[in-house]
Amino acid sequence: MKKVQSTCNYCAIDCNLDFYVEDNRIVKVVPTKGYPVNDGFSCIKGLSLDKQQKTVKPNSLPKIRQEDGSFKEVSWDEGFKHVADKLKELQAKYGTESVAGISTGQLTLEEFALFGHVMRDHLKTNVDGNTRLCMATAVVAHKQSYGFDAPGYTLNDLELSDTIVFIGANPVVAHPIVWGRVLNNKVPGRKVIVVDPRKSETAMNADHWYGLKHRSDLLLFYTIANQLIEKDYLDHKFIEEHTEKFEDFKEFVKAYTLERGVEGTGLSKEQILEFVELIHSGKKVSFWWTMGVNQGYEAVRTAQSIINIALMTGNIGKPGTGANSITGQCNAMASRAYSNTAVFYGGGDFTNPARRARIAEVFGTDESKLAEKPTKTYNQIIEGINAGEIKGLWILCTNPRHSWTNNETFASAAKKLELFVVQDIYDTIESAEDCTVYFPVVPGIKKEGTYINLERRLSAMRPVLERGENEISDYEAILGVGKALGMGDELKGWETPRDCFNLMRECSRNMPCDITGITWEMLENSHGIQWPYPEGKEEENKEEQRRLYSDGKFFTPSKKANFMFEDVRENPLPTTEEFPMVLNTGRGSVGQWHTQSRTKEVKFVEDVSAKKAYIYMNTKMAEENGVQEMDQIRVYSVNGQDAVFHVKVTDNVQYKELYAPIHYIECNKLTPSLYDTYSKEPSYKATPIRFEKVEE
Repeated sequence: MKKVQSTCNYCAIDCNLDFYVEDNRIVKVVPTKGYPVNDGFSCIKGLSLDKQQKTVKPNSLPKIRQEDGSFKEVSWDEGFKHVADKLKELQAKYGTESVAGISTGQLTLEEFALFGHVMRDHLKTNVDGNTRLCMATAVVAHKQSYGFDAPGYTLNDLELSDTIVFIGANPVVAHPIVWGRVLNNKVPGRKVIVVDPRKSETAMNADHWYGLKHRSDLLLFYTIANQLIEKDYLDHKFIEEHTEKFEDFKEFVKAYTLERGVEGTGLSKEQILEFVELIHSGKKVSFWWTMGVNQGYEAVRTAQSIINIALMTGNIGKPGTGANSITGQCNAMASRAYSNTAVFYGGGDFTNPARRARIAEVFGTDESKLAEKPTKTYNQIIEGINAGEIKGLWILCTNPRHSWTNNETFASAAKKLELFVVQDIYDTIESAEDCTVYFPVVPGIKKEGTYINLERRLSAMRPVLERGENEISDYEAILGVGKALGMGDELKGWETPRDCFNLMRECSRNMPCDITGITWEMLENSHGIQWPYPEGKEEENKEEQRRLYSDGKFFTPSKKANFMFEDVRENPLPTTEEFPMVLNTGRGSVGQWHTQSRTKEVKFVEDVSAKKAYIYMNTKMAEENGVQEMDQIRVYSVNGQDAVFHVKVTDNVQYKELYAPIHYIECNKLTPSLYDTYSKEPSYKATPIRFEKVEE
């Protein structure tokens, strides 16, 4: 029996697991003891990765839809040629940007990079990722405030903090390893504070829960900032030496009085003042946010309002502190820095002459062969298809028919495409229903590559099982199409994931995310390595748990962090007489993941998960409308769609606020086509709705 250490490719924790294999079969999965992230622990999803060993059967070949609607199985070479020819044909007929791609946060770093090279560099077209749905807000917030997309914390900060604040985050369900770190925290008097409209599972386990009105987070944190300033609960030395624009911010928040905060958030004066005192009394205060903040129409400014609080109180760069974004997907960090989509390889700008020259040098090519601008965003791609401007789409490891906001707009788009390539480990996902080409690829247990977790830690994915006949990886599928496109010498140095990793190392040189000191071999059977890890500075970066900004230096030209702010906007989709309630969304259980295409294989998860869409309703509201547990209601959205849900009655959601898990396609049938101004992340969290009881 052999043991293979590899990375779980579900969430952004990137737990490492030991797979015990005999006769090319996984016998057991054991969380890696001593690994800094999970140290011998894992949630049910990671422990169930052995269920994917039968996902892709031997003789797995691509399928092409025929004129009569049926599929024909073809060889891989024929599949590659068909897709390449169709991409070139569409570009010749409709223009360069008439084809596009959508990737995910679950591919390897190398697969992101290669897909970006084929689509963005060679075809000069657009590719966005579904990291746009979860992390784009944090990315923009980091870049504007810190000068680079660089979350500074290490997970160990959760065990060192005496005051832990979760905003729009529910780690008990969404990131159980994060919550495990909270439980391991032995700091005397440690407090956990939750800010969330819903009394989530994390709020139930917190010392303080502030159940504010939907979409009032920004108002709350401006109000708190004003109170901290009025009470002089500030770190003046840190503000003076390490930040810019504080005086402007101080003047700005004067308008956010305590009375205004009470009126707008629904919290009492006493609650807000208590929150202020909790922040002030903490010696090591850490703020943690995720989708409840990121998925909103003024999300970037909301994230920055949290960053501002950390900056003004000096709670950043020190053990147990920080304004810390909790990433959603397992490799969103690599997607952000190495996919060649929103930023150049290594996190640079497409228009920076020095960066263009450097990347061209690394690739051994002319600058004219490189992408020239950031990609069109996810929403622009879908809107472009529906407008008839984009005719071809290639999606990898994602299921937008289910997960895209206002998902009927994607259903409409899919039917308009002349080429729709779905590359996935399942042909049963909703997005595959209208595809014209299906590329079956192997799951993570049969491929190799690199992942970067939420605390900047690189870890290795290594093959656990040997592949069957005709089974190929995402990397090989992309490479096959690239060769069929005639890229030739443009693919020199890209032959294998290891080759690609070495290219990306060089692309990162002298950037904040420098990984030049990390080799492919170093990551195998390791404890992972956090970036930055530049070549020649390995000794000073040998600590396994490293945070950024401990020297007070950021990545802006001045090396100081920026206070970023603007007035709270009027809600563009307010409740009305016709739609008097709001729909909130989020995770349902620890075992469920996104659109459930993977976790459906796990019998335990399936056995304990509801088979049909459900929604939580406040007890009083249920009584007023004659709704009982498991009754059906039809929910009507301001976006013009409606869907049927079973009702679960609870006091953990507020009156006139309903909550639906994202794992059912009905949920995002109802969410709106509304996006943050700066990040273009969808506003999933507060959709105006109404409902009526379905009489059986």
